[in-house]
Amino acid sequence: MNTPNHSTKTWLLSLIFLALHCLGSYSDEDAWQILFDGKGFDSWEGNYRYFRIEDQALVGGMLHAKIPRNQFLATHRSYRDFELQLEFKLIGEDTNAGIQLRSQRIPDHHEVIGYQADLGQSYTGCLYDESRRNKILAGPKPGELAGIIKEQDWNVYRILCIGNRIRLWINGHPTVDYTEEDSGIVQEGVIALQIHSGPPGEVHYRRIRLREL
Repeated sequence: MNTPNHSTKTWLLSLIFLALHCLGSYSDEDAWQILFDGKGFDSWEGNYRYFRIEDQALVGGMLHAKIPRNQFLATHRSYRDFELQLEFKLIGEDTNAGIQLRSQRIPDHHEVIGYQADLGQSYTGCLYDESRRNKILAGPKPGELAGIIKEQDWNVYRILCIGNRIRLWINGHPTVDYTEEDSGIVQEGVIALQIHSGPPGEVHYRRIRLREL
């Protein structure tokens, strides 16, 4: 019986390693769910008077009139442990918005309750507790994001929720690492895109994808 020589074994091991690497890469990419395909509201529900699709992005708000109250476009599904990535762009002066995490609709009301990855004014990169404790739970230091955020241009939000820990990044820069100490706070719910009440303004969201962990 012929025995493989050293070079043959090395070649075979390299081939196996490459195959496993390719399989792993495929599996990681395959785990992502596209929450918005740039075409329709299939995965979402909300007040379509304040949300529309434009240039393959979800646009909340308007530039020709004030926004009378907070509006949210929410997923049909609930999520617990996940990584969420999306791109956002704010248009207008003092525009405020945010991405709700592990949130719930308040019955017979326009509001939702839950964590929010905040956007706009001086709150970008902060973690806010919407309609519950109504305060910033954690966030970057004042001026920390100067030179990192691209004003009125596309930026990347990365959100990681595992157990009672929530972490946020803006354009790759970490802004929040928060651990919830209240065991009574629900750690599961919908994801919702917000446009905040206030002056005329728009928030654009695109390339929204999620992988459950």
